Amino acid sequence: MSDEHDLQELDSALPGFLGVIDTVIGRVESFLLAVGVLLMALNTSANVLGRFAFGNSIFFAEELNRILIILITFAGISYAARHGRHIRMSAIYDAMPPKLRRVLMIAITLITAVLMFGLCYYAINYIGTQASRGRVLPSLQIPVWIILVWVPVGFFMTGMQYLLTAIKNMTSKDIYLSTAVLEGYDSDEETEV
Repeated sequence: MSDEHDLQELDSALPGFLGVIDTVIGRVESFLLAVGVLLMALNTSANVLGRFAFGNSIFFAEELNRILIILITFAGISYAARHGRHIRMSAIYDAMPPKLRRVLMIAITLITAVLMFGLCYYAINYIGTQASRGRVLPSLQIPVWIILVWVPVGFFMTGMQYLLTAIKNMTSKDIYLSTAVLEGYDSDEETEV
């Protein structure tokens, strides 16, 4: 029953095709974060056990954790955007009337989406540069560019989250920090719908 409830939390409040995109991104984020954190914990625990029980570390543990940190970081920025958890400086914003806050929120989310898509573009170019260099990780012998694939994926998913939030704010009477989080301060936290 709780698994069904957890999957329903990933369903989008957006209608139609936008809701499908939002739901898919939410499920991908959750999967990447869960797998990344679990693999990192397992890798670190196995490395510690190997070091103390058998006197040898796993030779690729540090490289694997580096890969997982990149994955978790860039899947995490999209997850934070989905849940309206990014740091905000809102003193001026909070003092504005609701109509102006709505316009400002739309502008903020659109500008942030454009910046995320721009960073995605630059990250793809950077990966191309790394691929042309032919560098590989010393222990795993994986090309360095492969571990960087998560960077543009994370930027793209984050850009989509902000774009969907802008659309949600354009089509809703309320003001949203993300597609599912209303702005406000109920018990020092926003309300998730």
